[in-house]
Amino acid sequence: RLQAAARPDEAIAHLDGFLSGLPAGVQLFSLFEANPQLLDLVVDIVDTAPALGNYLSRNAAVFDAVIGGDFFSDWPGQNALLKMAAEALSEEDDYEKQLDRARIWAREWRFRVGVHHLRGLTDAERAGREYAEVATATVAALWPFVVAAFAEKHGAPPGRGAAVLGMGSLGAMRLNAASDLDLIVIYDGADEDMSDGRRPLATRAYYSRLTQALVTALSAPTAEGRLYEVDMRLRPSGRQGPVATSLPAFKNYQSEEAWTWEHLALTRARPVAGDGVLGDEIEAFRQELLSAPRDRSKTLKDVSDMRARLAEAKPGGASLDAKTGPGRLQDIELFAETGALLAGSAKRTIAGQIEAAEQAFGLSTEETGFLMDAQARFWRVQAAARLVAGEQSVDTDETGAGASAFLLRESAADTVEDLEANLKALADRAAGLISKHIGS
Repeated sequence: RLQAAARPDEAIAHLDGFLSGLPAGVQLFSLFEANPQLLDLVVDIVDTAPALGNYLSRNAAVFDAVIGGDFFSDWPGQNALLKMAAEALSEEDDYEKQLDRARIWAREWRFRVGVHHLRGLTDAERAGREYAEVATATVAALWPFVVAAFAEKHGAPPGRGAAVLGMGSLGAMRLNAASDLDLIVIYDGADEDMSDGRRPLATRAYYSRLTQALVTALSAPTAEGRLYEVDMRLRPSGRQGPVATSLPAFKNYQSEEAWTWEHLALTRARPVAGDGVLGDEIEAFRQELLSAPRDRSKTLKDVSDMRARLAEAKPGGASLDAKTGPGRLQDIELFAETGALLAGSAKRTIAGQIEAAEQAFGLSTEETGFLMDAQARFWRVQAAARLVAGEQSVDTDETGAGASAFLLRESAADTVEDLEANLKALADRAAGLISKHIGS
């Protein structure tokens, strides 16, 4: 099997690294002998996506699921994942153990998504949604335990509680293997000034510290590592604003003070955890705000300025960078969000927002079809690149033959040079189309 790899010496080196990471006592070669398909899977993983191989070497128990067949069963879906995550955390009675359990549970499911994508059992679009469902289930299941641990010291949440909103790619339900989570927290103190615990806090301080506890629960390293990196810069006023925002302040800010970019961000906002009634109220406000008339010329001027700043700050120098640079995925997403904003649409997905842009800009059928195809092709490359290289830039000389073959398979290109040329041609055409409608 190793000799069949594109670069046998490279594959052997990757397998050696995998074997050296295994804990003592794992009878791996006995498993290989009894289950030949397991050897194929392991070689494929370690030769193509070393990050998955590292996970496998540290979590040999996953072999049981692979051998038993559960690993390749149908995807359970969002509701079932949330139930499973909540049940897993409920089995632990200590907060630190609950945090560890959340990490173990999420990693197992993210590993499964990655392997299915790698093996061609699912495509990039579906994998993106599955990663987002795992993240949503993780945040939603963990939130009550964060609140309970915090309430032991400071009392129950004042008022109606809080809702956690997923922003960006999490809100749009499309993550990759290395995505962080964009979150904001909105609370309703319902005119209650203080909590009532042993160490009571003023309502604003309570929710700020509770939000910080959530960020810590997700991003702090425990014995089981980190869950996700968390980015809260999309909250009102960005880094200068409070980490948690009251509902009245949020509504007032979005209605009276928010910048165009903040309304663009709101097009993808989605309640993911916390009080369901409050989440529904925030969603109703989001839809009402987005449907309101707005100054078209100001919006286009603001977006044009944003594109110029992004092009200067992130010119997208790497030839295999599918995300950054004019006409690439980030630019198409910005155009789609602009279309949703101008059309008064509450759609969150990029496909839905491109449909809104068709209405807002009067796109031809050909232009709409091209943008749909371009974003899908960029996403396939982006999802594959993050799976094989994590947060690093893809260098096919460094990642090896297995990773290169996976990238080419996902992009339907014959060679790396063809892929680079295809991405450039797509980006050039998309950048021209966007500039035509936005103005440059």
